[in-house]
Amino acid sequence: MRATLRQGLTGLGLTGLGLTSLALLALAGSARAQQAASPPWLMSDILAAAKAEGGVTLYSSINEGELLPTWRIFEEATGIKAQIVRASDAQLNARIAIEGRARQRGWDLLITTAVSQLQPDLLAPYEIPEAANLIAQARAADRRWYGSSANYNAPAYNTKLVRKSELPTAYEGFLEKKQWRGRVAIDTGDGQWLAGMFAHYGEEKGRKLVKDIVATLDPVIHDGHLALARSLGAGEYMLALNNYINLTYNVQLSGAPTDVFALEPVSFHMVQVGVSAFAAHPNAARLAANFAVSQQMQQLSANAGRIPVRADVKTTPPDALARIANKTLVFTAFGPEDDRKWKRTFDEIFRPR
Repeated sequence: MRATLRQGLTGLGLTGLGLTSLALLALAGSARAQQAASPPWLMSDILAAAKAEGGVTLYSSINEGELLPTWRIFEEATGIKAQIVRASDAQLNARIAIEGRARQRGWDLLITTAVSQLQPDLLAPYEIPEAANLIAQARAADRRWYGSSANYNAPAYNTKLVRKSELPTAYEGFLEKKQWRGRVAIDTGDGQWLAGMFAHYGEEKGRKLVKDIVATLDPVIHDGHLALARSLGAGEYMLALNNYINLTYNVQLSGAPTDVFALEPVSFHMVQVGVSAFAAHPNAARLAANFAVSQQMQQLSANAGRIPVRADVKTTPPDALARIANKTLVFTAFGPEDDRKWKRTFDEIFRPR
């Protein structure tokens, strides 16, 4: 499937601390001043019920430097206290699974890239008005999650260590770069990138190509996409075979010598917003979910380096998505079985026994 970003995709960003918490607070303060009266995402029909519930518990893998300033806006606009638990996707999903078996009501809202990997009975189908402004891929068919930003996958490089003229124009070009052996890295959780490669090339050809790249480059397996982006910017590696482009831009915005070079295909998935089927604060959870996908929230996230999933949010930098506008886009949204399958496939290729 060939898609272009003329379908209403605009914006940039994801997690990261390229902008400091103070800078985000300044941006948040400006947004509060502009929309203090009655922000469009404020659901007046459930606001009173949401406030009566006494709070909302948010689980998220987004870094604290971004989470705390933006959710302060929600608290000030609604009078609802947000209790935030921050951990990795895997840690949060494991915690939620344990709570689910015990039918505990520990969380109300989950914002990670792995919401769709939970068992469906842990997630409540829900509807929110701001969802109408999202791109089609950001709206799950069963209404159990909505996208708040997108993670697009592409290689990246350190501009001090690699000249732009040296970069391959296709993944096959990595096979001619034996001089980069041991100086290239990839994140341990890039099963979705691998799924996109197989979908684009076909399983047999895709598997052979990736295995040949691994044999040529012997890539370092790194733990954490943001940590990988920072290590690349610091010069620990020459290139990242793949990373989320928003993280590369985030580190670039902090002044590091790094940049994206997109190759065919560009696979992408969502940072997802889910509501617990056992939420102790169901109305507050829906209101918080509506805020999470709103223009106000996504613009703040874009300013911090994320890629929003609505057409009314400006990009940082302005050409962030233009660079992949003519690439084949492959959308991946893993369920629980898909996630396990592609983790095994990734390990088979990148960590052969």
